[in-house]
Amino acid sequence: MGEVQPGGHFRPLESGDPTTVASYRLAARLGSGGMGTVYLSYTPGGHPIALKTIRPELSEDPQFRRRFRQEVQAAQRVQGLYTAPVIDYDTENTQPWLATSYVPGPSLAAAVAEHGPLPVPTVLLLLAGVAEALSVIHGAGIVHRDLKPANVMLAADGPRVIDFGIARAADATALTGTGVSIGTPAFMSPEQAAGKPVTPASDVFALGQVAAYAARGTSAYGDGPSHAVLYRIVHEEPDLTGLPDELRFITRCLAKDPADRPSPAEVIALCQEASPTPLRQSGSWLPEEIGEQITRRVSASADLLAARDAVPATQTPTPVPPTAPVTQLSQPGIDHAAPTVHSAHTPPPPAAPQPPPYVQQPVHQTHSPPPYAQPPGWQQPHAQQPYTRPHPLPPPKSNAGKIVAIIAGVVIMMFGGCVALVNNLSETTDDSSKSTDTNSTSGGTSGETGSGTESAQDPKPAVYKGINIPANYYARFADSPPKPLHDSIGAPYVDDADIYYTVDGLFGDKAMGSSSEKLVLLNNARKGSLDICRKETRYTKGVALGQLSKGSQMCVHTASGHIGLVTYQGSAPSGDPSDYVSVDITVWRNAEEPTTGS
Repeated sequence: MGEVQPGGHFRPLESGDPTTVASYRLAARLGSGGMGTVYLSYTPGGHPIALKTIRPELSEDPQFRRRFRQEVQAAQRVQGLYTAPVIDYDTENTQPWLATSYVPGPSLAAAVAEHGPLPVPTVLLLLAGVAEALSVIHGAGIVHRDLKPANVMLAADGPRVIDFGIARAADATALTGTGVSIGTPAFMSPEQAAGKPVTPASDVFALGQVAAYAARGTSAYGDGPSHAVLYRIVHEEPDLTGLPDELRFITRCLAKDPADRPSPAEVIALCQEASPTPLRQSGSWLPEEIGEQITRRVSASADLLAARDAVPATQTPTPVPPTAPVTQLSQPGIDHAAPTVHSAHTPPPPAAPQPPPYVQQPVHQTHSPPPYAQPPGWQQPHAQQPYTRPHPLPPPKSNAGKIVAIIAGVVIMMFGGCVALVNNLSETTDDSSKSTDTNSTSGGTSGETGSGTESAQDPKPAVYKGINIPANYYARFADSPPKPLHDSIGAPYVDDADIYYTVDGLFGDKAMGSSSEKLVLLNNARKGSLDICRKETRYTKGVALGQLSKGSQMCVHTASGHIGLVTYQGSAPSGDPSDYVSVDITVWRNAEEPTTGS
């Protein structure tokens, strides 16, 4: 199945679909799944893109939104020959969305379902290309978590891996237990099926299953209810009946122990060894019938763009009220490049269709727009506000009551000012005869915290000296004392990583950051305190290690309401076999209202 119907037409938008997202006019529906719906659109320069809108149930979950933002930003760093790069996104709007380059070819799932298993040379090139894509994805600190035939697209010049890392955003939300299936049971690794931490080796296991599916046309662990398939993955050996001898090495990918699986680079080497001729992506690497499909899709996309451009750009769409229906989703599990094909009896769309009414207002992006100009004559549509009948003017009132109220107010203000002056004199006398010690500490002195400006109502600071945080570890302000912690998903992705040190992270080769994304690097001339940390709101997600020098201070606000002052003291000396940063941490616990769950 695919998004191109018989006759070369794309599947049109449905009645509940939006016609625009941000500045993009949607041209056709590509498919839908557990995360949302995917549409075909074009950049102003005419380049086709696949734009995915996130389903409302996920969009309403704050934890999903934060993780989705992190995953999209991480995915932007992935720029490989065998991946579909992220082009544009908006993670802050009512309905988040993500745009990637459009691959004008079927998914591996659709190709095998329609044409059967692929020949061995094609499978070897497919396996090597996907392994190279995983090398780039893992190099960016991302684990795909949902590698399956539906997420491997077949292009004329090689495979493309899509949706890398995005599944993790929904993996931890409570919505995964309410009918939204994230991850495909037949292609999960044993550790993922058992609910254990997922690592890059989990993607290698899925890669072995993808190869078996491409070569045999069936999954290595069979079909049936999800719990039965997951049981076989964890406890039984794969069924590789009919697998060509040249591909037997994929049994190493399917090892139960992650440590026994080869790396993506080793998989590429194994593919080279299994091929009688050097593996090169030159000429047609796919069977002829699949190559013809790709040609038809390229032609259909060009025809659709031409039809869209034939519609006058100045034509005004019919406005709709703000309560327009949300996107209607088809059943989960349909891959975004392989939606249901209409039957041959379905009448084709008109040759030059008029654009349907807009069903939602344009989304305002919260980041820099893509580096291209809008086409001449194109205008950003704006939804009109519904007409509201003006209320009648109230009858005139007498001014006598106002005059009496003004005189009374003046008398009260004069009397109140005298009382306030007396109270201020009394408080000044009391303050000169007492002082409050707010510098009690835990684990060290607080002479460098500058906390003397805080009031008696503020929490007392706790100071911890000489905490070493290794690379890719984090610390929590709630712990006493804070100690370095580790999580296989990566420190930047841990919900309560109040301060972390990462290598090859979001902000450069080496950086310090906070999962709260509320970190402020203070000017070296300023001495940090609770008062200063409260006033500074120039938040960032993290700072590169090169920006820090001994004594640099960072204010950190956490979702749980703690405020921390992190003083950088240095990193591991040259020649030290380990990589870490040394910091002093001052914590004011429960210094502000928590934001968790907001």
